[in-house]
Amino acid sequence: MKQRKLHYGWIVILMGLLTTIAAHGFGRMSYTIILPAMKDGLQFNYTELGLLGTGNFIGYLTMAIIGGFLAARFGTRIVITFALVLMGVTMVLTGLANSFGFAFMMRLMTGLGNGASYVPAMALGSAWFAMKKRGFATGIVSAGIGIGTFISGLVVPPILTSFGQNGWRFSWYILGGAVLVISGIVYVFVLSRPEEKGLRQVGAEETEVMPASSMDTKKASSLQWTSVIKMGSVWYLGVVYFFYGFSYIIYMLFFAAYLVKEMGFSQEAAGGLWALVGGLSIFCGVIWGSISDRLGRGKGAALAYLVLGLSYIIYALVKAKFGFYLSAGLFGLTAWSIPTIMAAAAGDFVGPRLAPAGLGFITLFFGIGQALGPVLGGYLADTTNSFTVPFLVAGGISFMGMILSLFLKKPT
Repeated sequence: MKQRKLHYGWIVILMGLLTTIAAHGFGRMSYTIILPAMKDGLQFNYTELGLLGTGNFIGYLTMAIIGGFLAARFGTRIVITFALVLMGVTMVLTGLANSFGFAFMMRLMTGLGNGASYVPAMALGSAWFAMKKRGFATGIVSAGIGIGTFISGLVVPPILTSFGQNGWRFSWYILGGAVLVISGIVYVFVLSRPEEKGLRQVGAEETEVMPASSMDTKKASSLQWTSVIKMGSVWYLGVVYFFYGFSYIIYMLFFAAYLVKEMGFSQEAAGGLWALVGGLSIFCGVIWGSISDRLGRGKGAALAYLVLGLSYIIYALVKAKFGFYLSAGLFGLTAWSIPTIMAAAAGDFVGPRLAPAGLGFITLFFGIGQALGPVLGGYLADTTNSFTVPFLVAGGISFMGMILSLFLKKPT
């Protein structure tokens, strides 16, 4: 009996997982736990810290759009590798910051690398897996966000403690170095599409090997990119995605600052709770991707938005350990649900070849929400001297996303 070989698509998905660990887990989510120490070390206020977050998300937004189209045109391997190298270098340089302007520029450039690596990685599931398994595969890639967050929550607090007032600097040095190592690993193993190895998608009905010279391996043309932008369903998908970017980032950015500066938690305790979020979120993409495979993308997204909104409101109103842990638990189990569902939905609407371009386009809306959220959250925190109102606002925005998700149509 012939032994069945492991489909190379699973190796590619593993590379996508490593990419999201580096791009989101280390490059972005670590900022949440480093933020209080950066505030003390650089004497920034919350509005300035929010602006640093906004700078990161402006960079993310810019390259999430462009990076998705570049990956469709030139291939995922080159785009992801260069993006991760840019991230690693600028994260290390962030640790050298002594002024707001320099810190802002480094976070902006880290965001550029973040967007250019994350979007193509999340589109790998659409390229390598058939529709019936697309949500599950994309969920595996998004698990890297939770793994990276979990690692950051465990590693960063001891670094902050060991190196005193320079702990936040060494945190950026170490995390940046890790991203550079991951960039090398991904470069060796990742491939853009199954046709490059003469394979079909995992779960495709046909079992014949597709020749590498097939027409399907041609690069996406500018005309095809234009057709993506002209699709009304893709625009609506982007609007739904906007409400996730706007709401979740308020919660995540000020998660630790709320516990340390307002609730009196130690840095270690806040890091432990953040590690819990990361640990629980490791499998949330797989769970919610599978739910959307069964219920449909719209209903799956609506249910996820409901749980996310509840987690923000509980965090704001139940000011006790029980409330904090309940909120962290709900958020951790749902954290990356919407990005997973949106990535799978983008592939459903525009097809495997243009999936990076489709996801890049709807990320425009997501990125706008992410850019607005930190400024609004920081401003509300400064004016009210509390994080209660920002978290309540995040909950309301999430419920708006839930309502719009219910009207998301299936692709024809």
